[in-house]
Amino acid sequence: MAQVSSSVQNAALSDRGGLPGWWSRVRTSSFWMVAIALALRLAYILIAHTYKFKPDQNDFGFGYEMGRIGHAIATGRGFADPFGPATGPTAWEPPLYPYLIAAVFKLSGIYTHASAFILLTINTIFSALTCIPIFLIARKCFSEKVAVWSAWGWALLPTVMYWSTRWVWETSLAAFLLAVIFWLALELENLEGAMPWIAFGLLWGVGVLTNTSLVTFLPASGLWAWYRRWKTGKRSLACVGLAAVFFVATIAPWLVRNYETFGKFIFVRSNFGAELRLGNGPGADGTWMSYLHPTQNALALRQYEQMGEVAYVADRKRQAMDFIRADYGRFAWISFKRFVYYWGGRPRSSEMSALVDNSAFLASSILAFWGLGRALRKSQHGAWLFFWLMLCYPAIYYFVYPHSRYRHPIEPMMAILIAYVISEAATRARPNFAHKAA
Repeated sequence: MAQVSSSVQNAALSDRGGLPGWWSRVRTSSFWMVAIALALRLAYILIAHTYKFKPDQNDFGFGYEMGRIGHAIATGRGFADPFGPATGPTAWEPPLYPYLIAAVFKLSGIYTHASAFILLTINTIFSALTCIPIFLIARKCFSEKVAVWSAWGWALLPTVMYWSTRWVWETSLAAFLLAVIFWLALELENLEGAMPWIAFGLLWGVGVLTNTSLVTFLPASGLWAWYRRWKTGKRSLACVGLAAVFFVATIAPWLVRNYETFGKFIFVRSNFGAELRLGNGPGADGTWMSYLHPTQNALALRQYEQMGEVAYVADRKRQAMDFIRADYGRFAWISFKRFVYYWGGRPRSSEMSALVDNSAFLASSILAFWGLGRALRKSQHGAWLFFWLMLCYPAIYYFVYPHSRYRHPIEPMMAILIAYVISEAATRARPNFAHKAA
């Protein structure tokens, strides 16, 4: 009787246009997901004044190395000077986001509040748009309920908004691009013709020019799509080759620029050896040894200026490799700690806020892995693509150093796995509750 009464009340609310009726109309609406996500992020930027970056260190906190490069481009020095002084051409960062920063600087001034607000707004647009591929992936691989939960969770949860509302960096754009690529990889199983594969190659090119670390997932995503088609008797090798051609064509201009500038082949970014040294050397404990970075260490900056970028990076790589070869067991232990810090959060102060943040960070990782394990056991569609993403993308950070920002590009897919395992738990709990009630 109570159930009938509740149904009548809900129907009445729906007829009057109340919350249940509104929710039934917008729960699967991409427009409302994106609009509400964007409104919340913009409201936070305005209320918290996150566009007002501190001017300390000559505005370095506004975009860090990418901001410095954007400044150099905007002032006519080209893609150069990642640390501030006029040190010349660089490949320290991938090109797309620094050029975006430079365009905004040209429009609204260098390191101004207006430029900061525009760049953070662009970040929030990409973050809000990520709701769409999340919904499409979750619906295809799991269910509409999981799609609704994961997409709206991404739209509403404050923890998701942090990078888009506070950091002038490519993080939100990389998360959006990777989610779109993941969705397209799923769709390639059934799509016919050359255009989807061309789009796949182009998207990967744009993604790698945005965040070069994404490339670690490229082989797995392409092979997964090819294998799924091969199992159903569809020929795809020519299409895979076509995607590879368009990928190479997209990144080729930048590779040519690097070769002409530095006289050697550099795959998008030049700084891997330097980053390896920041995680491996005397005093290494699994975290970023920031005190060795040229922005924090005057001696390192002088060496960078005197040696040039290529020689400096090569020297730092040699130091790191010497440290690694001296004691492989120590390197393995430090790498294990980096694995723990990547998924559980970096060691920070013992303040309650830091403990809460790290606890939530660890809990989300555990839930995502739980969801992944359950999806694999139940042979959910796309489960192995989730597996390869979770395996491939973070691997480089286990050997360099972790940062909570480095997890964000895969967090849209993690959100789906979390929503899936929670929905499974809710489904299992409902019959038990109904049985007890009876």
